[in-house]
Amino acid sequence: MNVVTALVAVFVLAVVGYAGGEAQSLRWVFGVALPYAAIATFLAGLAWRVYGWAGAPVPFRITTTCGQQKSLDWIPHSKLESPFTKWEVFARMVLEILLFRSLFRNTKTELRGGPRLIYGEEKWLWLAALAFHWSFLIIFLRHLRFFMEPVPALVVALQNLDGFLQIGAPVLYLSGVIILAALLYLLGRRLLEPQVRYISLFTDYFALFLLLGLVISGLLMRYFFKVDLVAVKQLAVGLVTFSPVVPPSIGALFFVHLFLLSTLIAYFPFSKLVHMPGIFLSPTRNLANDNRARRHINPWNYPVKVHTYEEWEEEFHDKIVAAGLPLDKE
Repeated sequence: MNVVTALVAVFVLAVVGYAGGEAQSLRWVFGVALPYAAIATFLAGLAWRVYGWAGAPVPFRITTTCGQQKSLDWIPHSKLESPFTKWEVFARMVLEILLFRSLFRNTKTELRGGPRLIYGEEKWLWLAALAFHWSFLIIFLRHLRFFMEPVPALVVALQNLDGFLQIGAPVLYLSGVIILAALLYLLGRRLLEPQVRYISLFTDYFALFLLLGLVISGLLMRYFFKVDLVAVKQLAVGLVTFSPVVPPSIGALFFVHLFLLSTLIAYFPFSKLVHMPGIFLSPTRNLANDNRARRHINPWNYPVKVHTYEEWEEEFHDKIVAAGLPLDKE
């Protein structure tokens, strides 16, 4: 039911975007007003989430470790699994952000005949996640050519590298093929694996279908239904320079793509997709495991009235004597 509902929701969004592109009176709304509103929602929502994370109390260092902690000098410690210095934390964070190091070591369990509990590797999930995120980053950087004039040399070089195979005309970008394959794998995994399907919610499917709709509409515009790229760049440059113009030559399919993108941008801070900035503020990752070397004292601690043993013994003195129990103070 969650799958069908999410699919229908994204399909309705695509139809609404197409209708907005077809109606001349709504093109300014879908081409200018909604993208601006989506970006404003994204910035406000992200600031709200980051503020909440930054203000969350961290009463003690809760680093997630699976290696030898730093103790005596003659005992080697695991610098990446249990970082002791800030540089070791930095190295661990770099590997986590760029290569998904913890996901690479992810395992899965299956109950097989016997019954026997079998542990196995889950490298396909790591590969699909890595392929999706890197492809998304490359596509995002490639799209900067629509917003900048002249186009930076780095963007041109990245675009040439992405399409170096020169398959067909227009050039086939590998990032578009890879991100589509990765999303289909992630969706298939949620649909076909019973354990994953059992814990999947509407929001999980909605994010996947929304990303798939965004990718498929982009591929359709590039390889099947041509759009006026000059007009698209005119609109994009107008948006970033706050002098928006919606050229009449832009097709309705582009507004489907833009509306899905606006929905994704506005939805991002309030969804699970916001893990991207959240990893930088995760106390399980960004803190050194130096509890044995340094005492962590909460700066917000306040004096608390405690009931000492001496006060307790004085309060219940007669009852303790009657029970025949020993007293520290006779």
